[in-house]
Order: sequence, then structure tokens, then C-alpha cells
Amino acid sequence: MSDHVVPHFHNDAGVPIIEIGSKEFMCVGANPPFDHPHVFLDLGDDNEIICPYCSTLYRYAADLPAGQARPPECVVTDKAA
Repeated sequence: MSDHVVPHFHNDAGVPIIEIGSKEFMCVGANPPFDHPHVFLDLGDDNEIICPYCSTLYRYAADLPAGQARPPECVVTDKAA
């Protein structure tokens, strides 16, 4: 993962569910230049949330370290995000 304070995730792969190890994160939709507005999402007490822009379902996975995802290629690594 890059040096983001808040983890950023994308769904270029078009997977139905992205499991993440963070309860607060940013969804960018796809990698730039095809990204949507970078939206902050907070799971709070829930374990799932749907991005209002791209409809990606994010699911919290306690076994993943903070900032990591399953599939791992969904973590934004571009510092420009």
C-alpha cells in the first residue's frame, strides 16, 4: 500500500466483493483516470458497506491487516490517488 493515511481501494477487477482489513477507507472505483470521486466510507459497527458510486460491496475481514484487501490487487498503490 502507498503512504495513504486512510487506505484506498479500487475495483478494476470487477469482483462482486472486496474483503478489507480496515473499517474506515476510501473507494476510488477504478484506477485513475477512470476513477469516480474518492468517497470516504466508514463501516462503524457494520461489517459490510456498498459504495454509493460504483456499488462495490466491501466486507470487513478481521484476519486481514489494516489497509490490505482480498483480492490484494484491489489496494490502490498509486500515490496520486
